[in-house]
Amino acid sequence: MNDTTCKLLVIGAGPGGYTCAIRAGQLGIDTVVVESEKPGGTCLNIGCIPSKALIHAADTYETVARAADGKASLGISTQKPSLDFTKTIAWKDDIVRRLNGGVSGLLKRAGVRYVAGHASFHDGKTVEVHTTNGVQLIHAETIVIATGSAPIELLSLPFDGRVISSTDALALAEVPKRLIVVGGGYIGLELGTAFAKLGADVTVVEATPRILPQYDGELSDPVARRLRALGVTVLTSAKAKALVAEGTALLIETADGGQTTLEADKILVTVGRKPATSGFGLELLDLDMDGPYIRIDDRCRTSMRGVFAIGDVTGEPMLAHRAMAQGEMVAEIVAGHRRAWDRVAIPAICFTDPEIVTVGLSPSEAWDKGLEVKSDLFPFKASGRALTLDRDDGFIRTVARADNHVLLGIQGVGPGLAELSAAFSLALEMGARLEDIALTIHAHPTLSEGFHEAALKSLGHAIHV
Repeated sequence: MNDTTCKLLVIGAGPGGYTCAIRAGQLGIDTVVVESEKPGGTCLNIGCIPSKALIHAADTYETVARAADGKASLGISTQKPSLDFTKTIAWKDDIVRRLNGGVSGLLKRAGVRYVAGHASFHDGKTVEVHTTNGVQLIHAETIVIATGSAPIELLSLPFDGRVISSTDALALAEVPKRLIVVGGGYIGLELGTAFAKLGADVTVVEATPRILPQYDGELSDPVARRLRALGVTVLTSAKAKALVAEGTALLIETADGGQTTLEADKILVTVGRKPATSGFGLELLDLDMDGPYIRIDDRCRTSMRGVFAIGDVTGEPMLAHRAMAQGEMVAEIVAGHRRAWDRVAIPAICFTDPEIVTVGLSPSEAWDKGLEVKSDLFPFKASGRALTLDRDDGFIRTVARADNHVLLGIQGVGPGLAELSAAFSLALEMGARLEDIALTIHAHPTLSEGFHEAALKSLGHAIHV
């Protein structure tokens, strides 16, 4: 058994873990990062990156297919496209491979020692790592837990080949003819929309009264309309019960209390994710927990001195950029800097069609906090840029205090709107007021003008609506 010592040990090389390790290395901290899979974690390998690659491929295929069917309104026609899904998956895998290499290179350049293996705690200062070359003990002054999360598996629908997780969906050999998506949240709808565009017959089963229940109805309605246009069947207030017909169909309890069965080639279960807190000896530390999550303070410190936790394992929102921000902060704290965690401006993006972006408080959330607000939106039906994109569905909405006009939240839904998330976050981070947005010149013609117009509308002098 080999022994290694370091100042900082990071368990997990996902977005939070590798960011923490790289920043620590930049600051001259002797750092080791342990990862049992490939560097990059869920986001890079089996989540954010490969899913967005599949979504882009599906968008491109659907655009050409619409032109071939004569449904495009741009005067473009073409022959019916064919899809070599094996090549699509290979292209996706190559992107992941290149980014894996990039993360490995960044860690090496920062002077971080990378250990490939499965980590398990001995105590709050010592971790045992099982590698292909044997067992290695790592003694560290400070440890960061960045183990991430995993898909939730339903007891009645265990993952078995026909019933698949999001990880499995991104590695399919072919597009399923009939796909049932259990769970109408962002993961299920992102993947369900992509497969519908690629030619699958998709049905979404959602237990709540509407899809995307984590977003308000104004934001989810354009997505629901687009799903209908794509031919996706959406069953709300419906529950997936069990496999029937020797596993070839799914029994559904419908909104009226009745039952029906749906034939399926694949059943994609996307009912959420759970923190990865088991299998590595965490119980030996006896940390304070917040439900299933590790409890942390505003510096990501756990209840044990010298042990930090970041990312999905610490709770919602389970977002890669949240983990990255936490990881950078923790590295600087370990280096002796004065830092604390500010959750004011964490953007959340749903890469559906159209895309949804939220930052800060929605109108209802602000009202629930007892705040008097001004909230207005600018519809893309009045946007010249949206019309030139042949996509006028959606809007941008601002939420500001009624008394001093300080922005509390910004939301939007529309094509390609994810790229405006940084502008929305910056506005909240800088404490901008409606007047600041109104006095900022927004380029024409762009979708970002909707942000400007929403602010103008709240101030009582909208120009284009």
